[in-house]
Amino acid sequence: MKGDASDVKPRFESDLGKCPWETGIEADPGWEVHRQTLEAHRPFHDLPTSRTLPDGTRRYAAITGEPLFDANGDFKGYRGVGRDITTQKVAEARIQYLATHDSLTNLPNRVMFNQLLSVAVQSAKRNARGLAVLFIDLDRFKIINDSLGHETGDQLLQEIGSRLRRTLRGSDVVARLGGDEFVVLLQEVSEAAHVATVARKILAALARPIVLKGQECRTTASIGISLYPTDADDEPSLMKNADMAMYLAKDEGKNNFQFYLREVRAQSVERLRLEANLRRALERREFSLNYQPKLDLRTDTISGVEALLRWNNAELGSISPSKFISIAEETGLIVPIGTWVLRSACEQNVAWQRAGLPPVRVTVNLSARQFTDENLLGDIASALSETGLAPQFLELEITEGMMIRNPERTRRVLCAIKQLGVRLAIDDFGTGYSSLGQLKNFPIDTLKVDRSFVREIPYDTADSAITKATIAMGKALGLTVVAEGVETPGQMQFLRAYGCDEIQGFYFSKPIVADQFAELLHTHRATPTLGAR
Repeated sequence: MKGDASDVKPRFESDLGKCPWETGIEADPGWEVHRQTLEAHRPFHDLPTSRTLPDGTRRYAAITGEPLFDANGDFKGYRGVGRDITTQKVAEARIQYLATHDSLTNLPNRVMFNQLLSVAVQSAKRNARGLAVLFIDLDRFKIINDSLGHETGDQLLQEIGSRLRRTLRGSDVVARLGGDEFVVLLQEVSEAAHVATVARKILAALARPIVLKGQECRTTASIGISLYPTDADDEPSLMKNADMAMYLAKDEGKNNFQFYLREVRAQSVERLRLEANLRRALERREFSLNYQPKLDLRTDTISGVEALLRWNNAELGSISPSKFISIAEETGLIVPIGTWVLRSACEQNVAWQRAGLPPVRVTVNLSARQFTDENLLGDIASALSETGLAPQFLELEITEGMMIRNPERTRRVLCAIKQLGVRLAIDDFGTGYSSLGQLKNFPIDTLKVDRSFVREIPYDTADSAITKATIAMGKALGLTVVAEGVETPGQMQFLRAYGCDEIQGFYFSKPIVADQFAELLHTHRATPTLGAR
């Protein structure tokens, strides 16, 4: 056996005259099995053995032995050789580790977690105890990964894994299933309240800011929980139910946890139906666009229109965007759908102009996933060139949250879009964490005041003050200010009095189909001003 001679020699000399099992050398699968071979005086080949040296390192050797007999056939002992197999054993151990652990976070992987869960379920059955499976999916991870790069995304996943380990007990198991999905096994659970407490701790730990590439990032998580034996009594069902509960947490606004309920299964089946039909909606031509006009408060003319996606399926009927947009985002289908919306809106605007109607800007919303797509600029340029729409008649909206997520990249993309001649708008302003002062760093043309502030004006003093300040500062920056969700004469009069440029909402017009908008655009030029209503 190889090793430092000064360490090994005296130790081996002290072993002279002893049986192998008396020396501290261990055999695999054990000396009891091998002793039967020795007692029968049979040869043995490559017996795996190991020994811990004084410095704490472990060495492995494979020993081969041949029995020795004298001329009379009497057994005299064994003659053998040994070869060091430490490198081989370390490599085998590493391979076994990699087969059962995630190489990025060093957490158990799906294979090992399933094995551990199976053992835990059997133990819970024998001892009449409970356990819980928590399925964890990070919110907005794909946006961070796409914006800051995969290396940064890997750093985030490593930090998430570390935070989960620090938050849980030593007896709990946390594993990474792949991508941004993690799972936790809580053993010896006596009541759901304890699981809820753990879930809250996890949410709090993951919500703390993380500095990546010098930029502070925040990510939250959606957690689905299934309990043994209440929700299921086998490993696959526990995992499936926790997964379904996680999607319910997503639907409830993310950054929360939900326990599995029987109703969740029905909702999960419905979601699968939606996703399956959504994947075929484009080829079946099930999408359409409605258009909501914008009114210029200075001239009482229609200055623009926002294109709004609608989906009507033969099996499911009319599906609300609030139900299918999030699924499209998660599956990545929002990119081809968004490309279709962009081109269709441009085509329709050209058709209105060719029909002799006054030219107006059409506004198209860009989703967060679409904004990070590397083909975005090409899609915009193609939509304009192939439809013949002049770029000044197209406006693209991004949300405030998208603007501040990765400011440097956002600025580069927005500047590139501006070079195409397209206008840019910030939607839902006031609901995020940016300030009006930050807007000067971006090539923005339009600022849309979120409907949540418009809803209670002029009666709510706080909302009225916020709206007035937003209008004033937006105008000071040379932006066109648009108020969303205007539904009453009082709201419109307030906005007109404080210099808001345009309004959009049910008071003037709900979203309508293309032909109805064409008729409205044609007839509105002859109608009295809204202020006289």
